[in-house]
Amino acid sequence: MHQFEVTSIADMFTIGGQQIAFTNSALWMAMAAVALWIFMLGGMKREVVPGRWQMAVEGFTGFIDNLLKANIGAEGRKFLPYVFSLFMFILFANVMGLLPFGVVPGVHPFTATSHFTVTGVLAILSFSIVLVVGFAKHGLRFFSLFVPKGTPIPVLILVAPIEFVSFMVRPFSLALRLFVAMTAGHILLKVLAGFIINSTNAGLGWGALVGIPSFALMLGVSALEILVAGVQAYVFALLTSLYINDAVHLHDHH
Repeated sequence: MHQFEVTSIADMFTIGGQQIAFTNSALWMAMAAVALWIFMLGGMKREVVPGRWQMAVEGFTGFIDNLLKANIGAEGRKFLPYVFSLFMFILFANVMGLLPFGVVPGVHPFTATSHFTVTGVLAILSFSIVLVVGFAKHGLRFFSLFVPKGTPIPVLILVAPIEFVSFMVRPFSLALRLFVAMTAGHILLKVLAGFIINSTNAGLGWGALVGIPSFALMLGVSALEILVAGVQAYVFALLTSLYINDAVHLHDHH
């Protein structure tokens, strides 16, 4: 579990007797943000004939733009900066945790998104935007989200609380899904790596019997993890846009 350990790099300041430190988690998030910044800067040249880099940035932007258009409609465009940043940040954080930085002595790759605190804050951010948009646009009518149209009153007493609870669970499910997917994949890779090392140490026979299949499996899981890194970023962005859609349109779209 060493790879999930949050370690302090430097103590910054104290709040209420509690040391607030700059941790490896913060460092890797900052690195993901910087990498994303560089990626975007490189793609914002606005050349008439776009190079590969610009095409990559435009491809990602177009992808999220289409996602929002499909799920929210024309009004989705104004949420593009947020959902795009969310998607790209999660994608970069996920992929950077998979890169083989460990070959450099003293460097331990760290996946920020494998921590519930990180995914939780992202989920709360998305959820807050949903609430702000919902109340700003509809006022107290926003509560009609928990009241499906045409539901008889006796049924409503049952349905409304269920709807409300399912709505409140959203940020948890958003945060949990990403955190679990990242953590599980990394633990699996670590277990397989352990198999390879231990079987090789046990001798040639065991090395061939356990180590080689484990290594093959590890390659497969690594490829799968890269896919998962992308899919989880996509799912997070997709669900955020679906939730924003609820806030923008209430029940008009049903």
